[in-house]
Amino acid sequence: MSRILTFNIFRYNPQDPGTPPRMDRFMLDETDRMTLFIALNRIREEQDPSLMFDFCCRAGICGACGMVINGRPGLACHTKTKDLPETITLMPLPAFKLVGDLSVDTGTWFREMYQKVESWVHTSKEFDPAALEERMDNGLAEEIYELERCIECGCCVAACGTALIRPDFLGAVGLNRIARFILDPRDERTDKEYFEIVGNDQGIFGCMGLLGCEDVCPKGLPLQDQLGMLRRKMAFTALKSLVGKHKHAHK
Repeated sequence: MSRILTFNIFRYNPQDPGTPPRMDRFMLDETDRMTLFIALNRIREEQDPSLMFDFCCRAGICGACGMVINGRPGLACHTKTKDLPETITLMPLPAFKLVGDLSVDTGTWFREMYQKVESWVHTSKEFDPAALEERMDNGLAEEIYELERCIECGCCVAACGTALIRPDFLGAVGLNRIARFILDPRDERTDKEYFEIVGNDQGIFGCMGLLGCEDVCPKGLPLQDQLGMLRRKMAFTALKSLVGKHKHAHK
């Protein structure tokens, strides 16, 4: 016999500030292989067409349907109702601008983050469309691809204690981007140049090491490894700079 699920869903439209935020309750019969994405669409189609939430691919690729599910950030399309209790509470992701109900604007945050980390390969080589592609070791290419699997859903930012209290913090996703370019042999930036971007409280030294980011990442990215690598690398870069200044001062 199928369950009757109770959904407690956050409701607020910033375009209508006269209406205070509230929690609305919806009842829905559970169907086989139901995901939260399916449930939310049924609620919108069958009960309340004004319900706002985001979706696009329905396959855990676009990251649009990120939300807080019973207190834990996750993707609606990846979450099966059979893995949840009969009462399900849905909230929008914190740390991002609220569009309405469960919909948030992650795009502005990610665009600003990409500008901060200068998210492109820095090279002095001019592009030659007739040249062969540069060869790369398969193992290294796979390491880079592993970090490129980020779908920019915002779950890691929403689960980050530092990001929730400091809007200027890059978050695991931004630090992961830097780690990706450090691995890439085509990027000609030096450790000192990377240090200027992430060797501060807005970057790797603002990370408290709670690893909520890795815990909720829907793609299972090795964020712990990248954060540890960056912390060691940036600390070593800072130490080399201090030693260099000390030697120069005693000449």
